[in-house]
Amino acid sequence: MPAPAYLISKVADPVFAIFIGLSAAATRINREEKELGRSTKDTINAGFRRLGFPRDGDAMAKKN
Repeated sequence: MPAPAYLISKVADPVFAIFIGLSAAATRINREEKELGRSTKDTINAGFRRLGFPRDGDAMAKKN
């Protein structure tokens, strides 16, 4: 019996691979930031700032 060509399906395999890759990257970034003493919330806020999406807490800090 030949080996199957796809794990899930032709479309779902690349989506699954991207999901696994992004999850692994997020886990590593979070772990490294925690070692530097930052919280998960700080890490998420920094990521959104880098992407150009202001967060509610950031807008409040800028007003004060």
